[in-house]
Amino acid sequence: MLEQNNSNQNGTVTLTQEFGKKVKVLIELENAPNGVRQPAHIHSGSCIKLGEIKFPLNDLVGGKSETSVVTSMAELVDMLPLAVNVHKSGTQASTYVSCGNL
Repeated sequence: MLEQNNSNQNGTVTLTQEFGKKVKVLIELENAPNGVRQPAHIHSGSCIKLGEIKFPLNDLVGGKSETSVVTSMAELVDMLPLAVNVHKSGTQASTYVSCGNL
């Protein structure tokens, strides 16, 4: 994941197939603000042109979020292109701080 809007919040998103029809989405960002919940989503499209929200993810707290999404890795591949983006905060949702193409 690469920083956006001079946030300096770079990091990783890791997808892992879980038992059954679930995929674990783990986001870890550096330089996250303390005490701020940062909303995150998987969108259709790319970081250059985000589309609709496909899957809401748990907010990042302290730069970390872990969510189990009800889908399979194969279904995610069929939906490509997809991107994960993180917002500055719930009240500043129009400001993106990090994004990564899947």
